[in-house]
Amino acid sequence: MSSELNNFSDANIPDGSPFHIHLVVSEWNLDITQSLLKGAKKTLIEKGVNPKNIKLSMVPGSFELIYGSKKAQEENPNAVIAIGSVIKGETKHFEFICNSVAQGIKDLNINSKVPVIFCVLTDDNLNQAKERSGGKFGNKGEEAAIAAIKMANFHSKQA
Repeated sequence: MSSELNNFSDANIPDGSPFHIHLVVSEWNLDITQSLLKGAKKTLIEKGVNPKNIKLSMVPGSFELIYGSKKAQEENPNAVIAIGSVIKGETKHFEFICNSVAQGIKDLNINSKVPVIFCVLTDDNLNQAKERSGGKFGNKGEEAAIAAIKMANFHSKQA
């Protein structure tokens, strides 16, 4: 879903004030992940999440988002957002990392009551990553923040 063609309605976004959100951010491709982080934090705060209830943990790379998100879940926030950026190179490393991170985060969602939001850009080049982290396609961090609030609300209603 692209922020540019955003189908979100403010009427459908719950009040974020009751929620604690943990952001786990990759240091790899830091310019991109910092832009995603900035978008996520801005949106969380705009939607009512108290800045004191937003925790940040940094991990070395996107692969480490899995372990970082698992540790974040153990602190029992209402949601975790895993933020990373993998840019395709000349080897198959891109496919291994992207698949592993997607599967790992899927496994965390299946095996825990705390939802983990997948905010990992998997782009062919740096320009695509820039376009999705504040460029012409919006900021996927903002979309991840909205998804986190919606999933935190969904979980609170199921408990």
